[in-house]
Amino acid sequence: MQRLLYLLIFPVLWIISLFPMRMLYITSDLLFLLLYYIVGYRKKTVRENLNLVFPEKSKAEKKSIEKKFYHHLCDMIVEAIKSLSISESELSKRFVPTNIEEVHAVEAQNKSIILMLAHYGSWEWIFVLQKYVGYKTHAIYKRLRNKYFDALIKRSRAKYKSYLITTKEAIPTLMRSKAKGELTLNGFVSDQSPKVTNIYHWNEFMNIKVPVFTGAELMAKRLDMAVVFCAVSRVKRGYYAATFKTITLNPKEYENYEITDIFLKLVEAQIREAPEYYLWTHKRWKHRDKVPEDIK
Repeated sequence: MQRLLYLLIFPVLWIISLFPMRMLYITSDLLFLLLYYIVGYRKKTVRENLNLVFPEKSKAEKKSIEKKFYHHLCDMIVEAIKSLSISESELSKRFVPTNIEEVHAVEAQNKSIILMLAHYGSWEWIFVLQKYVGYKTHAIYKRLRNKYFDALIKRSRAKYKSYLITTKEAIPTLMRSKAKGELTLNGFVSDQSPKVTNIYHWNEFMNIKVPVFTGAELMAKRLDMAVVFCAVSRVKRGYYAATFKTITLNPKEYENYEITDIFLKLVEAQIREAPEYYLWTHKRWKHRDKVPEDIK
């Protein structure tokens, strides 16, 4: 069944990926009408999230954020499809690092890098960063259920020498690289909600106490990697900028979870500046009612 589904859907995705960008964004506009007005994709979750974190905003303000978010979500969907066939030269024009020298300064220290970023702006095209750095690049991701689509995503990223590895594969893969003396840049989307069985730290995110994903920090400390924050911003439709901020070259000098808390504050600043570019369909605050009594 998985193979049949892949054989039916992949040709359609490939054809769409060949559309010129202008036509893709017309497709995105039509998709917005479908998802927002007809299907109502995760509208309940989006509204719950916006009401939760922005109690001070008016109903009209939250409605405006909601609509802008769905437009952006549809853009990201068609941009992800475009990734199947987009050229490196085209991608390099559309996803641009503003201060890559920040990463180069870390490279000069012969330190591997944990790159922390959020579900903000666009993370679909970040694999083009490999063009600007000398390190082997990994992106930590969640394996797709359909093994054929999973292999497709891996191949599309590997074209740019960026390699997808699962959370379970991350530690052994990076330990092997360290043992061989390889320097690596490793991307973690670190604002997600951890599983209940993997909760080690709670803190406020957008003024709501939630469990926090700590894997990136723990790996940085275990393997002595520098930690760099990547803020992706939308310049205009179809164009993004990535700005880097080094959190630390020496993670072991920080208290447990201090790096993670710094990361969360940086993400909050992004969201408050332009909330429509955050992934509001994500159930980030779903465990807020499970806060242990001793840390309330």
